[in-house]
Amino acid sequence: MAEPGSAMTRDDDWLQAAFSTLPARSRRMIEDRADGKTLGSIGQEHEVSRERVRQLLLKAQKHLCASADAFVGDWRDRLTTLTERSAVPQSEVAAVLGVRDQVGVGPLAEAVGAEYPMTWAGRLRGWWTRSPDALEVLLRRGVEEAPLRGEDVAVTFAAAGVPDEVPLLDLLGHPDSPLVPGFEGAWLRRRARGRDAAYLFLLANGEPCRAEELLAPTGIRRKPAVAEALRRDERFVQLRLEGKWALAEWPHLNVTPYPNAMEAFVAVLTELGPLPKDALFVKVGERYPVTLWRLHQCLLDDRVGITEDGLIELVARGATPIEEREPARPARMAVDPAGNVFGVRLTVDKDVLRGSGVVVSSWLTWQLGMRQAPMVRTFSIAGHPTPIVLKRATSAAQISSLRVLVKENGMVGGCEFVLFLRTDDSTARIEHACARHTCPAMGESSGIEGRA
Repeated sequence: MAEPGSAMTRDDDWLQAAFSTLPARSRRMIEDRADGKTLGSIGQEHEVSRERVRQLLLKAQKHLCASADAFVGDWRDRLTTLTERSAVPQSEVAAVLGVRDQVGVGPLAEAVGAEYPMTWAGRLRGWWTRSPDALEVLLRRGVEEAPLRGEDVAVTFAAAGVPDEVPLLDLLGHPDSPLVPGFEGAWLRRRARGRDAAYLFLLANGEPCRAEELLAPTGIRRKPAVAEALRRDERFVQLRLEGKWALAEWPHLNVTPYPNAMEAFVAVLTELGPLPKDALFVKVGERYPVTLWRLHQCLLDDRVGITEDGLIELVARGATPIEEREPARPARMAVDPAGNVFGVRLTVDKDVLRGSGVVVSSWLTWQLGMRQAPMVRTFSIAGHPTPIVLKRATSAAQISSLRVLVKENGMVGGCEFVLFLRTDDSTARIEHACARHTCPAMGESSGIEGRA
């Protein structure tokens, strides 16, 4: 008996030899079956009954199984264990048998009860499983995360449990797929494609847009149709004074002609400055109602500074930028003695799960030298196309691109994790930090294994 993977499996393939000894008609029937032909159509081609085709295929299968028994005594146990997974490529089945990948592998897989996995595109030929519905369940679990940006597709479906080698883009592009392609590689829900496209466009744009700006990315032809579609979706809100559309999840929606407090700040200084701080705050508040705390934060923008006589003025007109005092270190942040690695303990909440930026203390950006706003720094993650983005805004610091990472690590809402940022090489990693007996993901995801 030869072990799988031995030299004999390449120089003298036992399955190929066994397959070649079958009658030519039986070999052709096995090939036709592998191509998806029905027993009836095969019978018509060979001028025999459907039942006769079934008998010939069964006889050929018994012949191949006898050869497998002679060369790989425990092949049934091996294939039974292997095909417990949702989908296994035939090449991997062949490797377990120690043979080349060819049509003769199929009857052996069927002998242990394996079938082609089901998908919305039909049977996935060239793959095997003893749980034919399992793959489609995993695929639809990934679909639930739509809309998806192009760079998020692979990791989203991998996090859902779909095997890496499954031809995902072919399945998504099938006419019966629940998703359809959108702009820049995005995938949208078939029955909400226009609204999903608008959501991703606004998310990428980062600021409100007029309905006519959404015509091209959504594929909707008329401006009133865009407005009607967005009006029926709770993810969007219309800013009445400007008529622009924004995402309801954005923390602050402008209700004045200015897109944000900082723009009102700059507009007042451009028209009236330089001004004393208190007078400036009054004028800005008249145009853009906002808290006193927010006005103080606007002073830290890199466009605003202070003159020699203590007035607030634009840096472009000679003022010196204002630098805040060092914020106190929060209990959920730490840094190593050398100042090279920062740790931020976070909780998986709705902002993390929907991909929104997560607000954190500006102590982090202050320590990293990001004293003025706006500033941005990225931290790459090994094996991941999307970096962690740290932004220094006037109101707070913000970390984005965490949603896919926490799902890849098997985390759910309520889980605790630590984000590590290295300043010497601008890299990042995350570690699951829940105690096992209190972890919300316990029993829901295998990703909790091996966490710190």
